[in-house]
Amino acid sequence: MSDNTELTRFFGGSPAWVLVRLIVLSVVVGVILAALGLDPMNIFQSLERLVRSLFSFGFEAVERLWRYFLLGAVIVVPLWLILRIASARR
Repeated sequence: MSDNTELTRFFGGSPAWVLVRLIVLSVVVGVILAALGLDPMNIFQSLERLVRSLFSFGFEAVERLWRYFLLGAVIVVPLWLILRIASARR
């Protein structure tokens, strides 16, 4: 039983549940990266292409990234704050 609690402590929860969360998070991040045009087989070339396209778009790309940031932050920051407050009460 000691090994199970150490494993649970290492993973930060039930290993099966952590695995499920990692799989779901990986799929979500993969969709986002695919939308940015990144290819897992040629990640360095895809990143280079992304950087070049960002430079070619100039300020339009910065504005678009800023809007995506704000859109995501509307969800992420309040959830993070709620989770921090909830964990501080424990």
